[in-house]
Amino acid sequence: MINRVVLVGRLTRNPELKYTANGIANLKFSLAVNRTYTGANGERQADFINCMAWRGTAENMAKFLKKGALIGIEGRMETSSYQTTDGSTRYSTYVVCDHVQFLESKKSQWQSQSSPQQEAGFQTQSTTFDSPFSQPGTNPFVPNSVPSTYTPGQSQASSMINIDDDDLPF
Repeated sequence: MINRVVLVGRLTRNPELKYTANGIANLKFSLAVNRTYTGANGERQADFINCMAWRGTAENMAKFLKKGALIGIEGRMETSSYQTTDGSTRYSTYVVCDHVQFLESKKSQWQSQSSPQQEAGFQTQSTTFDSPFSQPGTNPFVPNSVPSTYTPGQSQASSMINIDDDDLPF
C-alpha cells in the first residue's frame, strides 16, 4: 500500500509549538493549497488541509515560519477518532509531515505580508540568496570558459568510449 502526500501551500495561521507530557515538540497547522481549476467567477478555490509536524521539524517551523509562508510538505495521511461528551464518534484526518521545505526566504515572507499587491491577489517573489555561487564565475561546477580545444560543430567521436552491449549491466 502507498500512503504518500506531497503538498505546496501557505500557512493559514502563525504556528503554535506545543509539547507532549514526555517533552516531544509538536505543531498542528493548516495549509491553504490552491486547486488547479478556476470557478465560474474565474477565481481559484483553495483546500485547507490540516497537518502535523513533530520534534525538530515542529521546532524549526515555529522558529522560522509565520502565517502566509510558502512551504512544501511530504508526509502521510492519518485518520484518528475520538468520543465527544455526548457519546458520538468524531473523525479527524490530517497529514503527518516527514519533510518540510521552506520555499521562500524570510525576507520575501515579510515583504509578501506587507505588500499591497498581495491584497489584490498578486504575488511577487524577490528571493535573494547570500551564496558564494551567486557571483558570476564563482561556481566551481560550471567552467568560466569553454576549453580552447573544442570548437562548435566539431565531432566528439574520438573521445567516445567503445563499450559492447554485452558489457552493460541492463
